[in-house]
Amino acid sequence: MVHRFNVYNVYFKVYTVHMRDSSAAKIAFASKRLLDKEGAEAITMRRVAHAVGLTAMAIYRHYHDRDALLNAVADEGFRELAERLARVQPEGDCERRLMKLGEIYLNHALENPRLFELMFLKPRIGARRFPEDFTAGASPTANVMADLVREGMKAGYFRQDNVWEIVFEIGALSHGLIMLYLGGRLGLTPSRFRSFYRRSFRRYIHGIRK
Repeated sequence: MVHRFNVYNVYFKVYTVHMRDSSAAKIAFASKRLLDKEGAEAITMRRVAHAVGLTAMAIYRHYHDRDALLNAVADEGFRELAERLARVQPEGDCERRLMKLGEIYLNHALENPRLFELMFLKPRIGARRFPEDFTAGASPTANVMADLVREGMKAGYFRQDNVWEIVFEIGALSHGLIMLYLGGRLGLTPSRFRSFYRRSFRRYIHGIRK
């Protein structure tokens, strides 16, 4: 627990110090706007430089290449999502709280579909990988869910099992359903999709109950 908490803090300390630089923040903001409008392919050093009134070479003083810029945009998405997840109150049973976390993932993805794609679906140099980055506590969003699953096992609510595999499976279920919905592969209205998503989440949770 201590090791994971320290990794989490170091990650955000480094990120926050970097983003205090106003130019770096403007570059990241402009990149996010391009992403929202046109997708990750639209983010180029030249286009971002034009958007913030800098030369393309000036961008490289803050982000050494396009991959670093894409990672900065994705990391901001993870930071925002982690903040939302951390607001879930520790009251109620584990199932209810896991359902709430799943709902937060869903809302964040539907509000930011192209950011969701960049965060979880696009190949990115530097993207966190399972299992090594997860078990090292390098995923601020997965850490929140892992702590809750671990708590449920300790309390006897869930069967004893591999915590990180369960967290990854829950994420795969959530991301897969969202991806299929955003890709137009589900003929469901938004409200019916939400209901289906919740039922799927609940079925998985019941499957790991003790």
